[in-house]
Amino acid sequence: METFESLVRAEFAPKNTYLNTASTGLLPARTVAALHAAALSLAEGVPQDMFADVEACRAAFARIVGVPASRVAAGASVAVHSGLIAAALPEGAEVLTAEADFSSLVNPFHVRGDLKVRSVPLERLAESVRPDTALVAVSAVQSVDGRIADLPAIREAARAHGARTFIDVSQAVGWLPLAADDFDYVSSVAYKWVVCPRGVAFLVVPEDFGGLTPVFAGWAAGEHPWDSTYGPVKELAHSARRFDESPALLAYTGARHSLALVEELGVAAVHAHDLSLADRFRAGLATLGHEPLPAPGSAIVSVPGLGRRQPDLSRAGVEVSDRAGNLRAAFHLYNTPADVDRLLDVLSG
Repeated sequence: METFESLVRAEFAPKNTYLNTASTGLLPARTVAALHAAALSLAEGVPQDMFADVEACRAAFARIVGVPASRVAAGASVAVHSGLIAAALPEGAEVLTAEADFSSLVNPFHVRGDLKVRSVPLERLAESVRPDTALVAVSAVQSVDGRIADLPAIREAARAHGARTFIDVSQAVGWLPLAADDFDYVSSVAYKWVVCPRGVAFLVVPEDFGGLTPVFAGWAAGEHPWDSTYGPVKELAHSARRFDESPALLAYTGARHSLALVEELGVAAVHAHDLSLADRFRAGLATLGHEPLPAPGSAIVSVPGLGRRQPDLSRAGVEVSDRAGNLRAAFHLYNTPADVDRLLDVLSG
């Protein structure tokens, strides 16, 4: 029986100390092989059925976040999903967001021009929901510093005031156990913590579609796509597939294998692994006299004032990010205690 460690080592062999999953996840070997085979099939004129890969991805993501596949739409970016939700809001509706949240989530609500977008500190989000709030939009885990939103409190506050919830789980899905059914809309890119090629994203909608209009729908959103290629689509998909963008097929072909690996490993096991490494780094920082920004229980650790060290770290073979002047390290399934110690060693030197 394969163990967590043996599964990971069979798929990943980075040539550096890679601690930058919050920017981009590493591709598993099985995904690279699938991409190569799919590209070769296109080059040889005998393309494989990559639409079947889209459906496999939809089903896998649905299992990971605990909803039926019929509630999952396939796309390419969170910004498009935010735009879809923004388009459904009535003029003057209030959207409550966290200060300095990721732009792909919040900007589509601002560019509407006729919505009331109110931003408050993340820690005050739940208490700031009020009777005229139409939507609460927030990232489950903040990109800039790894803080985890109090999702249960946000959910209950929104329900108490009749507001809908829109959660971006791009920095959470794959390592943080989630129940998408707790919220109205959940969106995520897949090229970070579920280690997929870029070009894959998902949107979870309610069974009744939550008042959304498929304003971006093309032929792929038809109930019978190959009968929907000319003129208006006569019958939209009866499921969340009506909100699909025409998929980036090569990316989805690779993603099928990445998502399968995440399922094999199990999010609970990845969560425990990632947090043990993040806690090891936090403890090591204390011995060096540094204090990270508070983000308890997060796989992302941000250290104020050390973002300037990112170029030096990169030259030493340690990949992290500089975000708002903070050194941001992200610990994931392919990382080891030796990676943590290498980062601390370079920082101390």
